[in-house]
Amino acid sequence: MTTPGSRALALRATAATYPGRAEQVGAARADLRLLLAGCPIADDVVHCASELAANAVRHSQSRLAGGTFIVRTEIYPGDYIWIEVEDEGGTWLEAARDPGRAHGLEIVRALASDFGVEGDETSRVVWVRLDWPVR
Repeated sequence: MTTPGSRALALRATAATYPGRAEQVGAARADLRLLLAGCPIADDVVHCASELAANAVRHSQSRLAGGTFIVRTEIYPGDYIWIEVEDEGGTWLEAARDPGRAHGLEIVRALASDFGVEGDETSRVVWVRLDWPVR
């Protein structure tokens, strides 16, 4: 049986570009929440995308004046959701590890079915696949 929420969540692909500022991470989260209404893994998807967007505005050239980051989403209802965050690259320095707390990408890895990073110092895409829960 199909519920009204799952009828609204059809196969779709979206992309949105945001200024590379910290407050835009919240805007990206809000946009995803609207897009994922009725999705059983919406919280995990939004959390992963938020972590990736925060990294883009914190650690990439996207944080510089005029910089942007792009959030791409592909929804395959009943199968999986694919999220990509593209930033403007830059040197990626490993943060000092605090063994007492999890870091963003560690949380993403724990939630995601698959995860990867592609690109270089001029452009980087971090992607996450989250599988739909089995009923």
